[in-house]
Amino acid sequence: MKSWFKRHKSLVRTVGIVGFAGAFFLAGIILLWVASFKIPDLKTIHERKVAQSTKIYDNTGEILLYDVHENVRRTLVSYEDISRYVKNATVAIEDAEFYEHHGIKPDAFIRALLVNVREGGYKQGGSTLTQQVIKNSILTSEKTISRKLKEWVLALKLEQELSKEEILNLYLNEAPYGGNIYGVEEASQMYFNKPASDITLTEAAYLAALPQAPTYLSPYGSHTAELEARKNLVLSRMLHDGFITDEEYSASMLVEVEFQPRAETGILAPHFVFYVLEELIATYGRRAIEERGFKVTTTLDLDLQTKAEEIVKTFALDNAEKFEAENAAIVAINPKTGDIITMVGSRDYFDEDIDGNFNIITTHRQPGSAFKPFVYATAFKQGYTPETVVFDLDTEFSTSCNPDGTKKYNSSDCYHPVNYTGTFAGPVSFRDALAQSMNIPAIKVLYLSGLRDSIRTAQDLGITSLTDPARYGLTLVLGGGEVSPLEITSAYGVFANDGVRNEHRAILSIEDHSGNIVFKSTVNPKQVLDESVARNISSILSDNNARAPLFGYNSLLKFLSYDVAAKTGTTNDYRDAWIIGYTPEIAVGAWVGNNDNSAMNEVSGLRVSPMWRAFMDEVLKTVPDTSFIPPAVETSVDIKPIIRGEWRGSETYIVDALSGKLATEYTPKDLQLERVIGEVHSILYWVDRNDPRGSAPDDPTDTSQFEYWEISVQKWAAGQGITTSSETEKPTEYDDIHTPQNMPRLSILGIDSGKIYSGVQKINILTNTSGVYPISKVEYFLNSVYLGVDTDSPFSFFFIPYDSGAKTGTNTISAVGYDIVSNRVEQTKTFIVK
Repeated sequence: MKSWFKRHKSLVRTVGIVGFAGAFFLAGIILLWVASFKIPDLKTIHERKVAQSTKIYDNTGEILLYDVHENVRRTLVSYEDISRYVKNATVAIEDAEFYEHHGIKPDAFIRALLVNVREGGYKQGGSTLTQQVIKNSILTSEKTISRKLKEWVLALKLEQELSKEEILNLYLNEAPYGGNIYGVEEASQMYFNKPASDITLTEAAYLAALPQAPTYLSPYGSHTAELEARKNLVLSRMLHDGFITDEEYSASMLVEVEFQPRAETGILAPHFVFYVLEELIATYGRRAIEERGFKVTTTLDLDLQTKAEEIVKTFALDNAEKFEAENAAIVAINPKTGDIITMVGSRDYFDEDIDGNFNIITTHRQPGSAFKPFVYATAFKQGYTPETVVFDLDTEFSTSCNPDGTKKYNSSDCYHPVNYTGTFAGPVSFRDALAQSMNIPAIKVLYLSGLRDSIRTAQDLGITSLTDPARYGLTLVLGGGEVSPLEITSAYGVFANDGVRNEHRAILSIEDHSGNIVFKSTVNPKQVLDESVARNISSILSDNNARAPLFGYNSLLKFLSYDVAAKTGTTNDYRDAWIIGYTPEIAVGAWVGNNDNSAMNEVSGLRVSPMWRAFMDEVLKTVPDTSFIPPAVETSVDIKPIIRGEWRGSETYIVDALSGKLATEYTPKDLQLERVIGEVHSILYWVDRNDPRGSAPDDPTDTSQFEYWEISVQKWAAGQGITTSSETEKPTEYDDIHTPQNMPRLSILGIDSGKIYSGVQKINILTNTSGVYPISKVEYFLNSVYLGVDTDSPFSFFFIPYDSGAKTGTNTISAVGYDIVSNRVEQTKTFIVK
């Protein structure tokens, strides 16, 4: 290697000189570029650009719901007129080394540079307070390396021009504190009704917490827990950095700060608007929303929103008086698009007494029995049917206890829940159990379908909050997990839409201030549930006869002119009452309760039904009257008896209803009756839950729940006088009434095959009949279309070809005769019409 350098010494020297010169030249260009940066007049730093404000519209794109910067509020104050707590809290949480650096932090600079180079673009900032002043006041919000370089250079220059106190004062007068509030003075007045100079330590911690995400962390929003956590983080940082003592920290952690009521502003559908704002900020960042002049067209139907707000307030005030339920909420979604049509998160957004700004629609609460359809849908996916039978009986489910419900030695609490009615129905179909919201059958269905599979079904339909199956047990089917009204209503929309999911959406399009399309939403339907399963759920939830034993035949869930499915839900402690209902065109979820999660008076899902019904009556006027497609019904005798609704045993046979003997191929369908050799057991005796339609378990006792379900079934059967092994013998003889020899005989007279008839002439038919049993009627068909019937012998009929639907050319006339035991005979003749 050394010898190579000696031989090429001249070349190496030349390359070195050229490289050095190039680097020097490049450095010179960069220095000239940097030197060209100018610090704007400080007046322009204070003049935040708000002309290009984001505006949020309804689904017409014409009605303004909210202007992000309408009536911007900012009051400038001097450094001396700001509480030291505010200054110290801000430095502690935003830039702990503010007083040590010169505008940028080299370590953060290098770390961000390495990340950005590795990621191939701007990914990480590492901004100081000085940089934030530059970023908030001078530069655009674009995320590029060149813009970041300008920010760093301008931060260094600003530090040379201004003192630390002046820079911190600029930041505190410029920082966003939520909505149209800028600067610490305006924020102090807004939230605490006092000047910035009088702000206490705890109040300062709240204010310092806000600029990171002022909309998300708003004390008037739905994320007050997150605001509280960040306030506590501010205080701990202040303690760590020596701004406060241990005593001050401990005392401030105990202080409960009361925020001023939120002043009403020019805003329509506020819960929905702030839901949209959070989505916008999460996607585009706060700076873009404040400066790029977006026009956001949303999915909201303002007419229905206004009606929903009126209905919610009316019924919530009534519920507060009658049931100690101060709040209520409604959300409506179009299942064919996912569009959020209405969103009312409380009875009054501006009602401070009930934390009205808190949006229940996006909050996770226990849904009670409203979760049951997801479990039944899972069972249908696995091969069970709406006719499948389980026993609704007093049942112990905890294997830590004995099957009879008594505790084992040192066992934990037993678990034998009851139904809402306090009664038990015995053998019950899945249809009736779900329609009447029975608890015992629902728990059994969850065990059969599996906890993980049921959660997976809910997730497929759009429930995102049930992420850890280990947290839940059999109580999941009674609403043991937490979901938001928005997600569960959207998930019910999958049932409404034949198993097709359209993710719920609030934004249709976004344009910039020049009219350029920034974003345009598209509908992306996805089949997440077999249509037969969805149709079974809709069939059950819209079956007024099936739910009548619980709700009555004329309940608020019954609609005379529309096909509407509905499911109620109530938590055991009466903290939440729900109803979610839908047609193929709209899904509406309603909730009643208290924001603070306190219990209501004893109440059921029926208490929320009047409010839901009032809104449904309004929304149904605006959508097509579409009916559910009925599910296909499985009738094959090859399906296990218990799966298709026969609970009395597993061996069945078909008999003729008249003779009582075994049916044959000649036995009329309407006279075939299924009989069973009695052997009563729980479903676990007949079904392997890992393969419901496969063979019965070799040893049912291998299933942990078998003994627990079986003991109550045998006790019930004995009480009903039903033996579990019937001595009823299967017949050995076959139906001898319906045989070929006993079939009636029939002939058509009065019309000749091949003869040509006029289309307007009257044709008379005579029918001769005979047989072992008397003929009871003869039906007549022209080209397989029913014409009429004669029930008096001698049998005759007349028709005019063209008036009866005959065509020019060859036609067929058929006579079908039935005797008094339903034996059937048919004869057909052809004739020509000209």
